[in-house]
Amino acid sequence: MTTTDLAPPTTADELTERPKAPNAPVTELVSGIISDATRLVHQEVEMLKAELQVGVDQSMRAAEFGAGAIVCTTVGVISLTTALAFLLHEQLHFAMWASWGIVGGVFLIGGVVMGRSSYILLEHFDPLPNRTINSLKRLFTWKKK
Repeated sequence: MTTTDLAPPTTADELTERPKAPNAPVTELVSGIISDATRLVHQEVEMLKAELQVGVDQSMRAAEFGAGAIVCTTVGVISLTTALAFLLHEQLHFAMWASWGIVGGVFLIGGVVMGRSSYILLEHFDPLPNRTINSLKRLFTWKKK
């Protein structure tokens, strides 16, 4: 056997195509198993890193658009709130304090409903890369046996 025959395979095809040595010493077999297991752990760690990076990138992109949306929405809501309060005062002849009270109450109720909805959505959100974690658990459970 040459040293290239003992080199660990780099692809799945090479794993299945490795020539079986019928009289290979046990130490060579054990070292091959250990090297394969080490490579598998490294691949799992790389997969975990990649999965986490995708989540971070998506979160950053969403945060950027969300920040812009918050600014634009805030300016729009302040403008419409002012216009609505003045509309109630001038067209329906409410006192100015009553107009602002009605508008404020409507926005308060809307804020409570949206806050509750946000809380419910976040309760069901799981940011962990569960597929990779489960794969690592299976790997380490197998290694213990």
